Amino acid sequence: MTVPHVHERYPAVVERLPFRRLGAAPTPVRPLAGLPGLWVKDDGGYGTRYGGNKVRKLEWTLADLLRRGCRSVVTAGGTGSHHAVAVARYATAAGLRVSLVALEQPYDDHVARQIAAVHETGATVRRVRSVRAGYLTAGLLLAGATVSGGRPALLPVGGSSPRGCLGYVEAAFELAAQVETGALPLPAKVVVPVGSGGTAAGLALGLALAGLTTAVVGVLVNDQTPMGEPQVRRLAEATARLLRRSGAALPTPAPLNPLTVRADWLGPGYGHPTAESTAAAAWLAEHAGVHTEPVYTAKAAAALREMTAAADGPVLYWHTADDGHRPEPPL
Repeated sequence: MTVPHVHERYPAVVERLPFRRLGAAPTPVRPLAGLPGLWVKDDGGYGTRYGGNKVRKLEWTLADLLRRGCRSVVTAGGTGSHHAVAVARYATAAGLRVSLVALEQPYDDHVARQIAAVHETGATVRRVRSVRAGYLTAGLLLAGATVSGGRPALLPVGGSSPRGCLGYVEAAFELAAQVETGALPLPAKVVVPVGSGGTAAGLALGLALAGLTTAVVGVLVNDQTPMGEPQVRRLAEATARLLRRSGAALPTPAPLNPLTVRADWLGPGYGHPTAESTAAAAWLAEHAGVHTEPVYTAKAAAALREMTAAADGPVLYWHTADDGHRPEPPL
C-alpha cells in the first residue's frame, strides 16, 4: 500500500506528520512450524536498503527532516546498531550527511559487519566508551555542523522519538488489517525486544487505537540507559500527544494496551549473548525460518521459547532484525 494507515485513519495529521515509504507493506505473518499457537510477523525484509524495525521509524522521522530542509543528521547507537545502519543508508541516499556516535559494545562478527556497513555509506563515525562521552560528542558534532551551515538535526538512539514511534502505531494498524482478513488469529500477546523502547511504545498505543486487545511483552536487552515499563509508557503517551497536537481526534488520556518489560533474558548486559539466547536463535531458525542477531532478537526468541508452555492464547513474535538478504544498492 502507498497511503499509510495512520493517514487514512486520521487525515487531519497528513500535513504535520509527513511519511516517506521505504518498505513494502504488509510484512508477512505465518505460524511457527510444529508449534501450535505461535506466530511470527517478519519485518526482516521491510525496506529496500536495510530491513527491520528501524526502517519503519525512519519513514516518519526522515520525512520530517526533509520537510524541514535539514542537510545533515547526527544520531547515536552501539557499534553494532541497526538504527545506525538504517540511518546511514536511507538518509545518505536522500542527500543528507550522516554522523554517528557509536558506543562501544562487546565485539563480534555481527558488530564488525554493522559498523563496516555504516562506514561504507561515507558516514562520519565517532566511537566512544561511555554514554556521557556520547552526549558530549553528539553536541560537538551538532555544533560543528551548525557552524558550517549543515542545518543539522538530531535523531535519538534507536530513532525512538514520538515521531519515530509512529512507525509501530502504523504497524499495529497493519496487523489489525491482517487479523481482520484472517491471515492470523488475534494474538493474546506480542513479543518484541526493548532497546530504546520505540517499537513497544508504538505497539502499546497502536494496538489500542486499532481495537486489538493484544498485550505487549517487551524483552529488555539494554542496560546502558534506563528503559523499563515507565519509560516505554511515557514514550507511548508522548506519541499520543503528538498525534493529538497534529489533529488526530484521540481521547484523553489515550488508551494503551497492557505492557510489561521483562529483564529475565538480559544476561550480563547489552550485546552479551547468553546460552539461552544462542539456543533460542537456532530454535527460531528451525521453526520460523528467520535468523536472529545476538543483541536484540535472539534474546526476544529466548523469551518466546520459555513462554510457549504458559501461553494463554496465540503469541506473536515480531521479528525486528534485518534479514541480510539485500546488498546495499548504489547511492
